[in-house]
Amino acid sequence: MTVAAIDPARLPGLRRRIIWTLFAVSALGSTGYIAAITGGTLAAAEIAGSPASGGLPTAISTLGTAAAASLLSFLMLRVGRRPALLLGILGGTLGGAIALGGVLVASLPLLLVGSALAGFANGAGQLGRYVAADLVPPERRAQTIGTVVWGATIGAVGGPNLIAPAGVVAESFGLPSLAGTYLLTLGFIGLAALIALVFLRPEPYQLADPSALAPHPEGTAPVSLATILRTPTVLVALVTLAAGQVVMILIMTMTPLHLTDHGHGLETVGFVLSAHTFGMFALSPISGRLTDRFGGPRIIAVGLVTLAMAGLLAAGAPADGGPLLTLALFLLGYGWNLGFVAASSMLTAGLTLGERTRIQGVGDGMTWTSAAIASLSSGFIVAGASYAALGLLGVGLLIPPALVLLAHRRAVFMGRPA
Repeated sequence: MTVAAIDPARLPGLRRRIIWTLFAVSALGSTGYIAAITGGTLAAAEIAGSPASGGLPTAISTLGTAAAASLLSFLMLRVGRRPALLLGILGGTLGGAIALGGVLVASLPLLLVGSALAGFANGAGQLGRYVAADLVPPERRAQTIGTVVWGATIGAVGGPNLIAPAGVVAESFGLPSLAGTYLLTLGFIGLAALIALVFLRPEPYQLADPSALAPHPEGTAPVSLATILRTPTVLVALVTLAAGQVVMILIMTMTPLHLTDHGHGLETVGFVLSAHTFGMFALSPISGRLTDRFGGPRIIAVGLVTLAMAGLLAAGAPADGGPLLTLALFLLGYGWNLGFVAASSMLTAGLTLGERTRIQGVGDGMTWTSAAIASLSSGFIVAGASYAALGLLGVGLLIPPALVLLAHRRAVFMGRPA
C-alpha cells in the first residue's frame, strides 16, 4: 500500500498520531528501561558479590539493544515498521518478567537474559525516532527526532526516582527491595506495548513524506551498503553516535555503584541519575531546532566539547560525589543528546527510505555494540583503577570523532545542514 492509497486530507492527522504514539512509547519504555539499568548494576553486584559484575546487566541490555536494531530493521524492510516495533516492545515486556524472576531467586543468568530482552524494547524505541523523521519534510526532521527523544524525559526523571518507592512496595509484599525495579520495567514497557498495539496504525511506511520515497534515478542500481558507509555525512554520523554512546555509558554505568560505595542511598543515586537522564532527553526539542537551524556538523562539535567537559568534571569530582558530580552527569547527558539528535538527523538525509532503514539499523547496531563493550569494561576499570579514570578515558575517546569531523569538514559543512 502506498501514500496515494490514503485520503490526502487524513495524512496530517495520521502522521501526528503516529509521532505522538512514538513519543508515548519512548516515554513509557524508557521509564522501564532506565529503571532496569539503574537497579541492574546494584542487583548484579549484590547477587554476584563483586562490583566487577555491576556492569554486566547494562552491557547485556545494550547488546540486546544492538541486536534489536539490526534484527528489527531487517524485519521492517520485509514486514513493515509496525510489526517490527511491536515485536521489540513485547520482547522488552517479557524481559522485565524474566529479570524479576532472576532477582527473586538470586540468579545472575536469569537477570542477564531479562536484561538482554529489555534491550529489545529500548532498540525499538530508539528506531522510533527514525520512523517519526520519515513522516515530515527534511527541514523538520531533526526537530521531529528531538520530539520523540524528548518523550524519554518522563523515563529520565521517573525511572531512577521510582526505584526507592518501588523497593518499599516490594518489601511490603515480602520481596527483595530491588525486585521493585523490575516491577517497574514489566509494568511500564507492558503499557508501552499496549499503546503501540492500539495506536501505531496504519503502517508508518504508508504515511511517509514524499521526499522519503524518492526512487533511484531510472536505470541505476540501488546504492550498496559499503558505498553508503563511505559517504562523509554517514561516516561522521556513525562515528559520533558510537563515540557519544560509549563515553556516556562508560561513566554513567558505574556512577550508582560509585555513590553507594561512598555511603549514599538509593535516593541520592536516583537524584544524580535523574540529573543525567534529564540532560539526555529533556532538552531534545532544543537540540532538534538547533540542528535544523545550524546543521548537524556544528551541533555535533558542540556535543563533543560538552562531553569532554563532563568527563573532566567527573574525574575531578570529590570521592563522595556532591554538586560537581551531579553537574558532570547532567553535562554528560546533554552532550550525548546534542550529538545523538544531530547525528541521527544526518542519517535521514540524501537516501531513499529503504537505504536509510538499512543504514539506521546498522548504525544503531554498531553504536550499541560499542556501548556494550564500554559498559562491560567499566566495572573492571573501576576495580583496577578508579572512577576518576573513567572520566579521563572518556575524554580520550572523544578524540577519534573529532578527528573524523575535521577530516571531512569540507564535505559535511558544505552539504545540506542536516
